Amino acid sequence: MPKAFTETERQQFLADKHVAVLSVAAENGRPPASVPIWYDYTPGGDIRINTGAGNRKAKLIERAGAVTLVVQREELPYQYVIVEGTVVDAASPAPAELREAVAVRYLGEQGGREFARQMDGAASVLFTIRPDRWFTADFSDDL
Repeated sequence: MPKAFTETERQQFLADKHVAVLSVAAENGRPPASVPIWYDYTPGGDIRINTGAGNRKAKLIERAGAVTLVVQREELPYQYVIVEGTVVDAASPAPAELREAVAVRYLGEQGGREFARQMDGAASVLFTIRPDRWFTADFSDDL
């Protein structure tokens, strides 16, 4: 039976480097759109995601104004944090230093800077998401 994370554990888990799955309401009776995504988070703060300004994901996020983010550990012990949040800001174009910081988080210093440079000039948007509800599970005790 999983146990819930403490607030400190939850915030640290989310701050660690994971690829998240973002879900957002879709249109025309389609199920929610769900996509893997990089994100930025500092304990106690908001979640930030960067994406192309004209893509379907960005349009859906703008229209819905709320998302669900699932962050999981895929190896034993299984753990996850689910965040339901409200979009509180959308900066377009996404500030270059924040785009670079997210890329460096996932690709390291050199790879992240190069990736961010390749995106210079591309239409982008940085969404800031305020966490409203959290759901957690830690299966460490089940091993």
